[in-house]
Amino acid sequence: MTKTPLPKARVLVLAAHPDLRRSRVNRRLLNQAGTLAAAGAQPIEVRDLYALYPDFAIDVDAEQAALRQADLIVWQHPLQWYSMPALMKLWVDEVLRHGWAYGHGGHALAGKDLWLVLSTGGSEAAYHPTGYNRHFFDAFLPPYEQTAALCGLRFLPPLVLHGALRVGEAELAAHAQAYVERLATYPAWPELDDLPGCDACDTPDQDRPAARQEDRA
Repeated sequence: MTKTPLPKARVLVLAAHPDLRRSRVNRRLLNQAGTLAAAGAQPIEVRDLYALYPDFAIDVDAEQAALRQADLIVWQHPLQWYSMPALMKLWVDEVLRHGWAYGHGGHALAGKDLWLVLSTGGSEAAYHPTGYNRHFFDAFLPPYEQTAALCGLRFLPPLVLHGALRVGEAELAAHAQAYVERLATYPAWPELDDLPGCDACDTPDQDRPAARQEDRA
């Protein structure tokens, strides 16, 4: 019996690297994602946040419009101080607003997927109880996972490249190829069949009361 092909999914890549010219890993990934988008086989939009907003003045309406169209949202960035770069954090603060992305009436992202594509300067061995980062890498992911959960997003297993500053060309090429193949084939990833959806995280009224008119001034 012939399987019905899955419809093409809409993919939004949000890349955030504060100095992309000096990046080997994220620049390669961003360039190849752009090439894939230009080919048109899969509907992909690539947004380089530091190029779009060098003054950090984020166009919230434009970002929310891009998110509405996406089935898969990709956050691609280097890990900095165990978190996301400054502009990516500002993007989260300003774009994922209460009443839109989460909280009462905030269901714009519910049912979509979130995929982290991260690089680290430290080696994989550094993310170990005996390494200088003192924890396994997964210990640094809960803020991402809970952000996804609060917005009703399904958090997909991240794609991580450790030791980005010293990675060899062959390993980097293989990593970039894996990234592009994932973008091109979503949602036909075998592991997604067994990955549960996201449980709802309701925000109580007392935690986020409706703002008074005078509070908006």
